[in-house]
Amino acid sequence: MERKVTDSMAKNINRECCCHLEAVITIDARGQVVIPKELRTRAGIRDGDRLIVMSTMEDGKVCCISMMKADRSDPMVKEMLGPVLKGISKE
Repeated sequence: MERKVTDSMAKNINRECCCHLEAVITIDARGQVVIPKELRTRAGIRDGDRLIVMSTMEDGKVCCISMMKADRSDPMVKEMLGPVLKGISKE
């Protein structure tokens, strides 16, 4: 079940960082998530697009998971991911 993030919640969270809290989502029994339609539209994510899933580690545990479109990734990220992107990029 998706919960809408209120404007006041987002303003407080976004005040001091470059990331934006867009929504709270739930993982279903098959491990799938739904990216809210409004966010998919704003990000230009369409059926069949490939996303890169990245994680940040803290104290040996994943503390942050983020995604970016594989075909629009920054050259620095492409260099860092190297061979992994060759299998997923549309380029």
